[in-house]
Amino acid sequence: MERRTIGATALEVGAIGLGCMPMHWAYTASQQSGETALRTVHAALDAGASLLDTADMYGPFTNELLVGRVLRERRSEAFVSTKCGLLVGEQHIVANGRPGYVKRACDASLRRLQTDVIDLYQLHRPDPEVPVEETWGAMADLVAAGKVRALGWCAIGARTRRRVAGDLYDGTIRQLERVQQVFPVSCVQAELSVWSREALDALVPWCASRGVGLLAAMPLGNGFLSGTLTPGQGFEPEDIRARHPRFTAEMMAANQPIVAGLRRVADRHGATAAQVALAWVLAQGRYVIPVPGTKKARWAVENARAAELRLTEKDLEEIGGLPRALGSWY
Repeated sequence: MERRTIGATALEVGAIGLGCMPMHWAYTASQQSGETALRTVHAALDAGASLLDTADMYGPFTNELLVGRVLRERRSEAFVSTKCGLLVGEQHIVANGRPGYVKRACDASLRRLQTDVIDLYQLHRPDPEVPVEETWGAMADLVAAGKVRALGWCAIGARTRRRVAGDLYDGTIRQLERVQQVFPVSCVQAELSVWSREALDALVPWCASRGVGLLAAMPLGNGFLSGTLTPGQGFEPEDIRARHPRFTAEMMAANQPIVAGLRRVADRHGATAAQVALAWVLAQGRYVIPVPGTKKARWAVENARAAELRLTEKDLEEIGGLPRALGSWY
């Protein structure tokens, strides 16, 4: 697989990663299986998808434990990305950016992952009660201690706040500018897909101008862009799509022209709609790395093979002209 670099430290990873969240969090619980997930991680590594993206809150903790079982055997083949900063309670999730907590969370993640160093340690969400410089400083101390190789910032949560004025990621960029004064940001993780392009306005250019990597979260639009979901199929109560405005039966039907457009391009290349969607993300810049999430090995392998697909200018123009998605978060 093509290799891409993350940040000024030029850490190399496969051009397409593996998002491990669906294995233990946010998606169809009845289809979650530890052994199935284990095979999926192994299949992704076999296919060259070396970046494994997890977090302590997924489960919580169970996803890191599963990834740790793989790392015990294949640490040299994997680039491990995990996150801190969110605590999961009975009915709520709260941010915790206190320096002491961040350092304890890192030690706990290292134990679960069965490794002595985390390649990329990301702040899942900033704590509004703690100056972000203090949280980032504690994370920088972990780099100095040799427990972490590089630091990243998750901007995924920006979509859950209503925009008042300006770009969706204006606030994120202001925070990034602040923490850059403390320690270099190696990558930013944000939603980017054919049906969610807001990061292209300012965030992707900000990253590109500074050599900062961008991990494209949800590059398949929570599964919609794969074309494998049926309008009105319904979702289990704990599945995030059950509350997503774009996943009502009406909106799923209304957004089918997007999938149809991806399939038209895919047919010209002997590919799938999902692979075209991932290839489009790859085409947005050499520092952009899509991290599609999946629970199943067959999808992990299919996603990884999208790195071989080269879209033409005509393809990109056609995809760029597809209808904007209906049923916005904002």
